[in-house]
Amino acid sequence: MRILHAMESTIGGTRRHLVDVTRGQLQRGHQVALAVSCEREPRFRGDLADLARRGAQVFEVPMRRAISPLDDARRLRELRRALASFAPEIVHTHSSKAGFLGRVASLLEGRGVRIHSPHTYAFLFSAEFGPLRRALFRRIETALAKRTRRVIAVSAGEAETFKKSGVVREEQVRVVRNGIDPAPWLDAVPLARSELGIPKDAPLILVAGLLHVAKGQDLAVEALAQPGLERAHLLVLGEGPWGAQLEQAAARLGVRARLHLAGWRDDVPRCMATCDIVLLPSRWEAMPYVVLEGMAAARAVVATRVDGAREMVVDGETGALCDVGQPASIAAALRRVIEAGPERRAEMGRRGRERLLAEGTDARMVEGLLEVYAGSR
Repeated sequence: MRILHAMESTIGGTRRHLVDVTRGQLQRGHQVALAVSCEREPRFRGDLADLARRGAQVFEVPMRRAISPLDDARRLRELRRALASFAPEIVHTHSSKAGFLGRVASLLEGRGVRIHSPHTYAFLFSAEFGPLRRALFRRIETALAKRTRRVIAVSAGEAETFKKSGVVREEQVRVVRNGIDPAPWLDAVPLARSELGIPKDAPLILVAGLLHVAKGQDLAVEALAQPGLERAHLLVLGEGPWGAQLEQAAARLGVRARLHLAGWRDDVPRCMATCDIVLLPSRWEAMPYVVLEGMAAARAVVATRVDGAREMVVDGETGALCDVGQPASIAAALRRVIEAGPERRAEMGRRGRERLLAEGTDARMVEGLLEVYAGSR
């Protein structure tokens, strides 16, 4: 098959998703092109160079997240040229901006079966966008859904969210779970706690991801200040605009000495091997990679009941679930897992790894997408 992926949001989990899917499709002998932006993450060009060496055709289209009619019109023309040049059978768009521009380009050029992965719809982001903007996003998605063959949900929970939204018809939705290559996590060697500035015997909770309102690191800091977690330390991996705010919140709550902002690191598997609990405090997700990584690392996972997490984390067996947006609930779940003791946490981790290897690998994800493509032509 000739497959073109279009994505503007080449950061975080969506970046990883695109890279893993492209590699897998190339390995299986398909012709793959990428029409993508590096505006939010210039380091993505390194990924693109690697994918080009593997055989992908790359079109860098500097799409921007913000609505800008003049700039968007220029990017639409560039996407149309990419489509005309590559002549794809499948046009797979990802997230909001490329989901709009890429599908419009496909319609105008008359090329490709349109497949769309929202990676959560923007009109659901009530903590980030006001009601008027969310209403606009909903109207756009509803209109484009009528000209889209399939809409991919990356978890069963996200599929239910799509169906309840009324934007897509139930028969359009297909579930292809996110997956990871578990190899880097299986034999990762723990770091010395001293390298991270953390006491040897303190319960260590790890949060990883873009520092952003969606990811809820502020909720994790608030949970750290709750009764019963006085000995716990919080290790936060990731970059973003929230770093200073998290430090200020920790100082205000009296937990600054137990908050460790480590920034971006390329040894996440080793960091996870060092911690006791992997925490996902997110306000919204589709299928969070950090949960899959924590399970691959054989760590107990505590997660809010967001899409994806609530179907992968089995409460009381592989970790614990808690309420979205509620620091007290997050803290209660953390206390339960800490008080369960090291042997019980190790058992939770083992069960989580078994579940990940059975249901959450990148090989399953790639094969699932190819099955959707083949059934949509």
